[in-house]
Amino acid sequence: MTDTVTSSGAYEPGQHPDLPPPAGSVGAVGWLRRNLFSSPFNSALTIFAVVLLYELLTGIADWFFFDAVVDAGSRVDCRKLGGGACWAVIITRADQFTFGFYPHEERWRTVLAFFLMFIALAPLLFDKTPMRRQLIWFSLAYPFIAGWLIYGGLGLRIVDSQSYGGFMLTLIIGVTGIVASLPIGVLLALGRQSRLFSIRIICVSLIEFLRGVPLITLLFVASTMLNYFLPPGTSFNLLVRVLIMVTLFASAYIAEVVRGGLQAIPRGQYEAADAMGFTYWKTTRLITLPQALKISIPGIVNTFIALYKDTTLVVIIGLLDPLGIGRAVLADAKWNGLSTETYLFVALFFFFSCFAMSRYSLYLEKRLHTGH
Repeated sequence: MTDTVTSSGAYEPGQHPDLPPPAGSVGAVGWLRRNLFSSPFNSALTIFAVVLLYELLTGIADWFFFDAVVDAGSRVDCRKLGGGACWAVIITRADQFTFGFYPHEERWRTVLAFFLMFIALAPLLFDKTPMRRQLIWFSLAYPFIAGWLIYGGLGLRIVDSQSYGGFMLTLIIGVTGIVASLPIGVLLALGRQSRLFSIRIICVSLIEFLRGVPLITLLFVASTMLNYFLPPGTSFNLLVRVLIMVTLFASAYIAEVVRGGLQAIPRGQYEAADAMGFTYWKTTRLITLPQALKISIPGIVNTFIALYKDTTLVVIIGLLDPLGIGRAVLADAKWNGLSTETYLFVALFFFFSCFAMSRYSLYLEKRLHTGH
């Protein structure tokens, strides 16, 4: 091998050997230098932020965990035992937060319906579910099975919906509204773009009315005024009325999200389908609607999350969702004054539920990504 070093001690062009990067410029140390300690000012900000986070996190951990009380009979007992959170109020009333005032001996029905819900959702949400084709039939039948288990009849004791409450009520309203609003919203979106004037004007009027009226107003209509439009003596369950209004309200927003996805599809795809002799429904089913739904996934999930959180509005019309149960618990003299623990517990429930939906949305977007 010829020597590549010149007489002056320098390497010839193109012959310089590959040397390792300077120490401290790569790895964790290099990242810290580039992002946190790149200048004296940034270093000072980093140190200040670390100290502030340490003080905040240690204080929160002490209140949330280390100084918290989980076994006490009242707020006064909690304060005697520790200076942190009084989680005893949640543990003592956990059954009410979960089931409301559903009869204790019948709660196995709601638990069974809850676990069956995951079996019913699995083939719809995950295409690699074992025995997916067979389970889809169970998914179609699940709403009727769940209704029978929760409400009763046909051999089961009937439990009036006034006894429903807590997280069970939230799941009933939220899941029903989410599942039912998607197909209705898709139909409204297609109807709004229909060439038939009568169908288009009906869909447009329904969408604009529902989007222009607050949900709380529709819930008041469902709870008070709807009976005036029914024949005398007709009894219409309040929960059913709420489910109808919540579903219609969400459907209007889903319709606009899906319509945006439909409008994003290039016109050439419609023309190509016409050239191939596809009918309107075949074009919609095989070409335009799948693409529109894929484009609309973030907006659809965002609407679902908003709907799920809006279920708390039913407390205004007398239904005891988790917030209603929380208000009832705080009205008890033994636990009065523990609003922080109560509402934080409810907030964490909604956070983890909505976070799970947003994670599934990202999973679905990645799975359907085609690289275009």
